[in-house]
Amino acid sequence: MNRKVFPLLGLSLLLAACGSTGAVKSAPAQSSSQNTGKVRTPVRAPMPAPPRRAQVQAAPGLEGVIGATPDDLVREFGPARLDVWEGDARKLQFTGQPCVLDIYLYPLTKGQEPQATYVEARRASDGQEVDRAACIAALRGR
Repeated sequence: MNRKVFPLLGLSLLLAACGSTGAVKSAPAQSSSQNTGKVRTPVRAPMPAPPRRAQVQAAPGLEGVIGATPDDLVREFGPARLDVWEGDARKLQFTGQPCVLDIYLYPLTKGQEPQATYVEARRASDGQEVDRAACIAALRGR
């Protein structure tokens, strides 16, 4: 089946689920010449909450990574294995024999280039969490 069909199918199922399960009572039809005198006011959806400010991780050994831009990180660790965007957030993943380093970048103010604010590290062999600073040091030394 065409992969473009799946999102449309999912959307139609979602919209169908929003329908009422009870009996529908229809209002009597009014001709366009009848005016009830009621003024309809549009219903507005509430404004979404503004995005929260990114929390910046601070720990020994993360110097030079936290606060870095994507270009800084590529200069430091080489080309990223993964470069994933989600809205204005970005994740760069760097890998080596000893570990996998995921660096999360967020703009600290609206319109600013994303900066590294959070780091996760795990062993490449089994995915178990490892010391972030040790992973950074290992990837810098490769």
